[in-house]
Amino acid sequence: MTRTTRGGGLDGDPKTGFLSEVKDAVSTRTALLVLGVLAVQLAFIASYIGAFHQPKPHEIPIAVTMAAPAQAPADPAQAKAAEAQLAQAADKAVQQLKALPGKPLKPSSSTDEADAIARIKDRGVDGALVIDPQGTQDKLLVASGAGASLSQALEEILTATEAAQKRTVKVVDVVPDAKGDARGLSAFYLVVGWCVGGYLCASALAISAGAKPANPARALIRLCVMFGYAVVAGLLGAVIAGPVLGALPGSVMALWGLGALIVFAVGAITLAFQGIAGVVGIGLAILLVVVLGNPSAGGAYPYPLLPGFWRGIGPVLPPGAGTFAARSIAYFKGNGAGGPFLVLSAWAVGAAAVTLVLSFLRQDNKALGLVKDDA
Repeated sequence: MTRTTRGGGLDGDPKTGFLSEVKDAVSTRTALLVLGVLAVQLAFIASYIGAFHQPKPHEIPIAVTMAAPAQAPADPAQAKAAEAQLAQAADKAVQQLKALPGKPLKPSSSTDEADAIARIKDRGVDGALVIDPQGTQDKLLVASGAGASLSQALEEILTATEAAQKRTVKVVDVVPDAKGDARGLSAFYLVVGWCVGGYLCASALAISAGAKPANPARALIRLCVMFGYAVVAGLLGAVIAGPVLGALPGSVMALWGLGALIVFAVGAITLAFQGIAGVVGIGLAILLVVVLGNPSAGGAYPYPLLPGFWRGIGPVLPPGAGTFAARSIAYFKGNGAGGPFLVLSAWAVGAAAVTLVLSFLRQDNKALGLVKDDA
């Protein structure tokens, strides 16, 4: 058993002291890295608990319309007057819902139920209230494919609101989630898996060959390898989530394209950060994608249920853009996915450009003798 001798270190050498051996075992650089790990760990805890500990609905987009009468007036003038009356009643209901304490809803009028359903399927709104002016039971249209927790929040809010007016509400799911997609979370976990693959693959590339910094040739090769990996990872992820497990419906080809873009974007971000900060850059990529990106992605709780900070950053980070696009592909025929694809493309192109530019700058500095040889 190792023991300390008088005046010696842990290895029994009298020429070394305890503090000297501590310095040998834990260098200043290592100590700083440990502190960095601690900071990321605490940020992880704060971000996840901060996003999820108290979900509260905020301005959930919802359409409001009046149910068509069972029998419309035969007289054109009377029919027009009845239509105007229904429109006024819908506008009044919109104002009442806007005035709810805490602004949980963001209501807007729709011409009829068919228009409301079309807006839900286009991802313009997350639900619709169809009011029956001739009865006491209204209809709430929801889309659990966009997230079960969001549908439940709408049901809770409008059930309480209707009860206060001595009315009831019937819930109809117009875009239900798939049988194998419990609570609509499969899209989120698929995107998380793609993101993990992206930064792990890029990390492996960045620390290969003794963690040599990227010159232009290395940077280009790493990006090309990252692209090839992204194509394969995107396809396999889409096949597992779709045909193999039956968790997500929708186009496998579209999910493949989305997956490849997510993996490459996250990988390019990791390579860019590594080019900026070395090995520490890998931690920065994890901070961006995992610590900030995952809880704000709208997976467990879609955007309208998240606190303001996470609700704001979610759509512009890869996990959030990817989750929204994956659900759009799976349940909404791709409607609303254009914006998230642009976000992911901007990350991919921007990060790849940063990686290449940094490699050229480093090569120029090396030629001027401003940096050491990278061998």
